[in-house]
Amino acid sequence: MSAHNEVQRIMSSSVLIVAAASLAAASVGYCLGSKSNLPVPLPPIIDAKPLDTKELPETPVAPTSAPAPTPAPAPAPATAEEATDSDDDEEGADVDLKAVSAGLFEECKLVLVVRSDLGMTKGKIAAQCGHATLACYKALEKTNPALLKHWEHIGQAKVALRCDSEDELLLLQATAQSLNLCARVIRDAGRTQIASGSQTVLGIGPGPVKLINQVTGKLKLL
Repeated sequence: MSAHNEVQRIMSSSVLIVAAASLAAASVGYCLGSKSNLPVPLPPIIDAKPLDTKELPETPVAPTSAPAPTPAPAPAPATAEEATDSDDDEEGADVDLKAVSAGLFEECKLVLVVRSDLGMTKGKIAAQCGHATLACYKALEKTNPALLKHWEHIGQAKVALRCDSEDELLLLQATAQSLNLCARVIRDAGRTQIASGSQTVLGIGPGPVKLINQVTGKLKLL
């Protein structure tokens, strides 16, 4: 009997231990479950005062002005070549230009005598020589086209020479006209570099080289 009672006592103790353990586990699980179900605290709400735009200082705005009108570009000044306006001297137009002729293979040339005492620039001289060339060409085109065509066919030779004064220029013109050569003096309009009416260039020819050399043979090259 005593052994049987001892066995019952041990079994009763074991049951109590198991029950206590189960009760403890249930308590712990209940506590954990309760905490997990608690609501998450929200951050505190701050009562913010709405921003009053009237209290802000006004930022000054720079006044916009219309862009200034762009001035129209001034016209470029005319160069000496562009502004030159000259007339050719047709005195001696009664000279018999038809009397001059050239042989079949005879050399001919046009001479341009430039006054060196006027101090003209290279551009001015070029313009004046252009006027003289055209004046002589037009004169022979009307009076002696055969001589003009002969000059054109043999190469249209042109020579630029110089003289030192107006008196010398006029003397050369008179000498050329005495030989029935075409001789045209150019008078400048005086809009650029020199005085109005200045006689700048003398064109002689086209004509036979031997005949023109009687007039200009002693002059120096320009």
